[in-house]
Amino acid sequence: MRGHLKPLSTLRRALRSVDIDSKEEQAAGFERTDTTAVPAAGVIGESMVALVLAGAMREKFGGDSLGEMKRNFEGYREQLRGY
Repeated sequence: MRGHLKPLSTLRRALRSVDIDSKEEQAAGFERTDTTAVPAAGVIGESMVALVLAGAMREKFGGDSLGEMKRNFEGYREQLRGY
């Protein structure tokens, strides 16, 4: 599997903002976003792969219960051994 991420954006200057408490205008805090999103994206990627594989397995082996799905899967594996 291969995944792609867009680069994280970094603003070159602080944007205008408002202090919530005093309601006075001020510059928003400037923060670089050089940190990587790979660890968080890896968790999301693994979850999505698991969901897609589970959906494909349900579509292929179907059934009204997990037991029936397992039985269908084992029958498929037995069929493959004959080749």
